[in-house]
Amino acid sequence: MRGKKREAPPAKKRRNLLDSLDIERVDYKDTSTLRQFISERGKIRSRTVTGVMVQQQRQVALAIKTAREMALLPYPGQGNGQR
Repeated sequence: MRGKKREAPPAKKRRNLLDSLDIERVDYKDTSTLRQFISERGKIRSRTVTGVMVQQQRQVALAIKTAREMALLPYPGQGNGQR
């Protein structure tokens, strides 16, 4: 069937994780909340995964980096040593 284009399925509405938790400002000392923004390997999850706004993503990234400096969160790649 030439000439007919397929329609894409409707995009799912992303939920904003910070809004669902009623958090206005991200704090580096709140490690339980920050762990939701870190993958199993210790990497910071992207905006497309978490659904937060640009400003919130910057706050989250800065809070995670500060928490890592204070040794509250692990750095990526510092797992149990298995490869």
